[in-house]
Amino acid sequence: MEKRRVLVWALLVVAFSATGIFAKGHTAEERGQAHFDNKAFAGGSKSCSACHPGGSGLEGAGAKKSFSLMGSEQGSLEGAINFCIVNANKGKALEVDSPEMQELAAYIRSLGKK
Repeated sequence: MEKRRVLVWALLVVAFSATGIFAKGHTAEERGQAHFDNKAFAGGSKSCSACHPGGSGLEGAGAKKSFSLMGSEQGSLEGAINFCIVNANKGKALEVDSPEMQELAAYIRSLGKK
């Protein structure tokens, strides 16, 4: 019974947190950071921040035109993001023009401005 109660509370917290994160008024960068920190994002098994805490190592990624990742060349930030989602996080690639991809890319681009 106690495990069930903890699970219900955890689900409620997640539901209310997700609602608050995506509430009107948040910027694309803020929504992108929420995706970046969410280990279940895109069906993955860990968050982007597990490998890049606070965006560490990605400060210049938003300005790059090509990426070399694990011997694979990617011609865009979105391609690099999908490569990491699929290969590092074991998630499913996002449509390049999806709101989630655009928000995540906006967050990564913002790292170079901080």
